[in-house]
Amino acid sequence: MTLGIVAILAFNLVDTFFIGLLGTEALAAVSFTFPVTFVVTSLAMGLGAGLSANLGQALGAGNHQQAAQFTSDGLLLSVLLVSLLAFTGAGTIEPLFRALGAGTSLIGLIHEYMLIWYLAVPMLILPMVGNAAIRATGDTRTPSLVMTVAGLVNGLLDPLLIFGLGPFPELGIRGAAIASACSWLMAMLVGMYLLQTRERLLIWRLSPLPVLCGHWRQLLHVAVPASFTNMLNPIATALLMTVLAALGTEVVAAYGAASRVEALVLIVMMALSSVLAPFISQNTGAGLHQRSRTALLLSMRFALGFQLLVFALLWLLAPLIARAFTESEAVAHHITLYLRLVPLGYGLQGCFMLLASALNGLRVSVISLMLNGLRLFGLLLPLAWLGASWSGEVGIFTGILLANMLAGLIAGLFAWRRFPSRIKHPLA
Repeated sequence: MTLGIVAILAFNLVDTFFIGLLGTEALAAVSFTFPVTFVVTSLAMGLGAGLSANLGQALGAGNHQQAAQFTSDGLLLSVLLVSLLAFTGAGTIEPLFRALGAGTSLIGLIHEYMLIWYLAVPMLILPMVGNAAIRATGDTRTPSLVMTVAGLVNGLLDPLLIFGLGPFPELGIRGAAIASACSWLMAMLVGMYLLQTRERLLIWRLSPLPVLCGHWRQLLHVAVPASFTNMLNPIATALLMTVLAALGTEVVAAYGAASRVEALVLIVMMALSSVLAPFISQNTGAGLHQRSRTALLLSMRFALGFQLLVFALLWLLAPLIARAFTESEAVAHHITLYLRLVPLGYGLQGCFMLLASALNGLRVSVISLMLNGLRLFGLLLPLAWLGASWSGEVGIFTGILLANMLAGLIAGLFAWRRFPSRIKHPLA
């Protein structure tokens, strides 16, 4: 899973690098597309979480036929929802992106890129959701390899199609979208082949309508809260940026650089949480509730120990990392301050991430949504604002640290006292 996540990050970086070579306008045009593409991929991640949780429980209970039917119905729903979203998006490119602030000079470039992206995006959603199904069987290696190869295909095609190298036409920003579409197509074909031939989880016939609707309800029961949970983070980040902006450009720049380092050092936690969800769903499906509890608590102990080592390394390397991002003394100072303060809470932040994933595995993702809302809007933003008012950038970074630590303590207490047998759906 760690390798797979690195491959996905590299995928996005390669795209951005080659598009950036086309000039500032092309890079700005693609930057405007990020909020829209994030909404679609958040929906895909939510659908993947819903399919993985339900599929894992069916497999854990030994109901392979039910698991195959659920997988097939879930993939159908995923394609229908994303196709509807893509069709609507393709017809509203200009008004939507003008509303987002894109100027006339960028609209043409955005249209070139997004029209192809919308037409091809079902080929992205199928491998994303299909890979979640494969992970639910216990195999995390194969989906990661598929995404790694897809990233390599994209990296190879990007310069050929963008700049017209060799026999290929020069397509500019459209070439980047087509390169992505080709890599998605490859991932989709491989994923569907694996689900069909190796896992035997595809059935090429519709379920009876009552069964189909029941499966879709079960899937959306997890997918909708999980999708909104993914969307909360960029909303909270946008609000946090308004607090940071009041402290000056240097602080904003430092936070932007430090948050990229943060994404890298939390990759192991992201990978572990991705693995934990299908593990929990399989074991609860098999009635092994104590094993699910042991897995979560063991993962949390690992998170505390591993991220403490990461904190120690960042403390030592912070000045060097800061210098790699900027030549400004002020920005480097702020980056160093962030990396010597906020990572102290990464272990407890990892505990929170693990609990959220485990709750998805139990099919109670609405609790995960509520807890994440509490972390972001009840703790992080208020404490950051208070910290900024109290002591500038030191206060705001301390507020972020305290929010992560408090959220992690809440997660640990919740896991110790209630997981999994005493958890009930709050809306039931």
